[in-house]
Amino acid sequence: MLTVEQVMASQKAGIETLLGLTSKAFEGVEKIVELNMSASKVVMTESAEHAKAVLSVKDAQELIALQSGLLQPLAEKSAAYSRHLYDITTGTTTEFSKALEIQAADAQKKLMGLVEEATKNAPAGSEAAVSVMKNAVSAANGALESVQKAVRQATEAAESNFNAVAASAVDASKTVSKKR
Repeated sequence: MLTVEQVMASQKAGIETLLGLTSKAFEGVEKIVELNMSASKVVMTESAEHAKAVLSVKDAQELIALQSGLLQPLAEKSAAYSRHLYDITTGTTTEFSKALEIQAADAQKKLMGLVEEATKNAPAGSEAAVSVMKNAVSAANGALESVQKAVRQATEAAESNFNAVAASAVDASKTVSKKR
């Protein structure tokens, strides 16, 4: 059985983890706000410069050239913004995943300790029930590890796909700019 000290220690650890994760979440939000503020400033400055350039255009050919020259840098900046946003969210998510994995591992250890303690104190003739309980815990641990592995693989695949799409978008903008 769990003692009062063990329960209190568990509660304290849970609260500390929660506070740490809350802090990480706020850090992530703060980084996103900073990124958006910076991007907004850049967009406003560049929009004003572009508007001035459009107003100084002499003919349609010059206007088309000006607009074509805007497409590729815009795609590159959009890709860079998306990449930065992705990095922020991935970093924050990674922190959460690590904390959850640590908590899950701790819970598994405690559960195994409880199962071992129950096994020692089990009455004679309950070996089959103890064996079933151990197998169930072992199967649950295996399932949890499989889920964690699948999440890591999905994250890696998503990052790879994101990089491929971002590179394709920039390449497509270069191709369109060259055709004009």
